Amino acid sequence: MPSLILVSPTGEKVLEEALARIEALWGELSLKTIEPGEALHLSSEVGDSEEAISWLDGLPLDISSKPPERMGILIADMDSTIIGCECLDELADFADKKAEVSAITERAMAGELNFEAALTERVAMLTGLELTALQACYDARVDLNPGAEVFVKTMAHLGAQCALVSGGFSFFTSRVAARAGFHSNRANQLLDDGTRLTGQVGLPILGKEAKLAALKEDAARFNLNLSQTLAIGDGANDLMMIEAAGLGIAYRAKPIVAAQASARIEHGSLESALFFQGIPRSAFVSV
Repeated sequence: MPSLILVSPTGEKVLEEALARIEALWGELSLKTIEPGEALHLSSEVGDSEEAISWLDGLPLDISSKPPERMGILIADMDSTIIGCECLDELADFADKKAEVSAITERAMAGELNFEAALTERVAMLTGLELTALQACYDARVDLNPGAEVFVKTMAHLGAQCALVSGGFSFFTSRVAARAGFHSNRANQLLDDGTRLTGQVGLPILGKEAKLAALKEDAARFNLNLSQTLAIGDGANDLMMIEAAGLGIAYRAKPIVAAQASARIEHGSLESALFFQGIPRSAFVSV
């Protein structure tokens, strides 16, 4: 059955316009309010969800084509998803290498470069950087994206296991995970000599295959099907887990990711991921 969840960060008028367009396309439909003025669930006996989404072009909506269902596992990317920056790019700024590193990051996240090779190349540019730069970078540059703490802590409160799985580095994921409310975190290791970075990454490198493996391992550990999992990210190394999850969400993502995801957050906060599961605001955890 065709299904759409529409989330409007700008209010009820956008939802009214969207509803009118879908009614014109589908005719008779079922309507359920998830949150008044913010989120609707539409379904029909006929029609096509992807065609309906194309009829909503130009409206500032976050959209999911999956029926609402509370998920038991959350696997989230960190950089540019849970937080608003790429930690490696920001750390490179402390080594006066941000422009060079950011250019490689952009291509890697768009799927134009091999992730592992690109990571190795970028980390090599940090050779000799003092370890004190890591904490300075975290303190000055790392902030949670809007809605991140509410999103994660609400899912945890409702019984989901929440894991932060990043192609970035454990120095940052450990701090971000604690701040946002994740149960666990996995990431790569920056190697050092006790005072400075050596310019090397611990092996094996955690990339797209490892993110998918984390999703499958957590599902098996907690006796859940993949259909009961949520994966969210923005870059090409997130695509495998997003495609495999029951609810795969592209968050302000690269085109290659957005095109394949069943749900997309482009306009609102990470709270949209809760509405996609049919969770009303009254069930959100206050932070």
